[in-house]
Amino acid sequence: MTMRNLMRVAATGAAAFFTATGAMAQEAAEAAVAVPNPGNNAWMMTATVLVLLMIIPGLTLFYGGLTRSKNMLSTMTQIGATAALAMIIWVMWGYSLAFGDTTYDGLLGKFISGGSYFLAGTDASSTAATFTDEVISKYVFISFQMTFAAITAALILGATAERMKFSAVMAFVPIWLTIVYFPIAHMVWGTGGLLLDDGALDFAGGTVVHINAGVSGLVLAYLLGKRRGWPQEPMMPHSMTLTMVGTGLLWVGWFGFNAGSALEADGSAGLAMINTFVATAAGALAWMVIEKLAGHKGSALGFCSGVIAGLVAVTPAAGNSGPFGAILLGILSAAICYFFVAKVKAKFGYDDSLDAFGIHGIGGIVGAIGTAVVYQPWIGGPGDGSTALGAQLGIQVWSVIVTIVWATIGTLIAGYLVKLTIGLRVDEETEVDGLDISEHGERAYN
Repeated sequence: MTMRNLMRVAATGAAAFFTATGAMAQEAAEAAVAVPNPGNNAWMMTATVLVLLMIIPGLTLFYGGLTRSKNMLSTMTQIGATAALAMIIWVMWGYSLAFGDTTYDGLLGKFISGGSYFLAGTDASSTAATFTDEVISKYVFISFQMTFAAITAALILGATAERMKFSAVMAFVPIWLTIVYFPIAHMVWGTGGLLLDDGALDFAGGTVVHINAGVSGLVLAYLLGKRRGWPQEPMMPHSMTLTMVGTGLLWVGWFGFNAGSALEADGSAGLAMINTFVATAAGALAWMVIEKLAGHKGSALGFCSGVIAGLVAVTPAAGNSGPFGAILLGILSAAICYFFVAKVKAKFGYDDSLDAFGIHGIGGIVGAIGTAVVYQPWIGGPGDGSTALGAQLGIQVWSVIVTIVWATIGTLIAGYLVKLTIGLRVDEETEVDGLDISEHGERAYN
């Protein structure tokens, strides 16, 4: 072999070596991309626990304090048991229907996903994509979304408090989650979802959580009927102290709810964080000012109601608004929610016990539609102006209509199934004695 041939062989071998080395390096780089970013993963684990804080003890104390003392433990137990049941259902089939690995072709894929029932094929090395090239642990993502399903089902109980049987709650929740929550979650957030593909903006659950729960609560309240003696008899909160504590825990936990929905510890999470501060503060102050203008004293109940109204309204806009837009949303939500709680409920005579519809449903509608406005760059929003305000408003209104219609029909189906089988409502004697002792054999206070 001549020297020239030897050199050609050597060059060819070197090229093959470097090509193989390059391919290996590329594979290694791709493998490295699939490893969860420790900072993002740690933040999402924290956010998940913060959302759990919203349910227990946040929502239990908030709703529990608003009821009469004879129904406090019943309300808290229903919330806790609902959340626990939702968590089990989520890992069995809920995650698959909302975010499963299989995307169905055609119309079906607009409403549900498939595959991975019982989390089949998921292990500690599995990852879920964020909104950039980063990934987080799939178990963390599953857990984060699990808490959303749990709190949404629990929020409904604010409309049905003090008269719904515990057994009816436990029968209603699996049906409602399956035919209402999981499809709506997929439509808004899942790959190929109807509303996601339409361009609907819902950062943390204005439609999925708040409109969904508020409308479902209203429908279920109508199916149950009014509480005995309402509205003639005063049914004041038995402990505003506990409600105030619950409000504080909800506000703290909501940072996990909103900022966590960025899925990363980045600037978007920071934007959601500051918006969660200022919209809530604006809502709380606005509600108290409205009370004063209406001839009442600014109350602790008004403060708590304004806090929740602001939190609900900013949820879909948390990462889709600038701070100024978030403040406007908080004020607007407080004003409109106050009107529904103080005027509309009495006018139409529906017994939304703890104002789940009046604050979560209405606040969610205000936030979902208002997101189209506060998203615009001319008001300080993060939008790039590529979607005109009118077009985005149309998309947001469409998403609200779809959510209301789906939640109404699904809740009617679930509610009537339970009503016609085991019944929805406790008997009159149980209601008079209080659900604590009659349903659970316990009293909140001895």
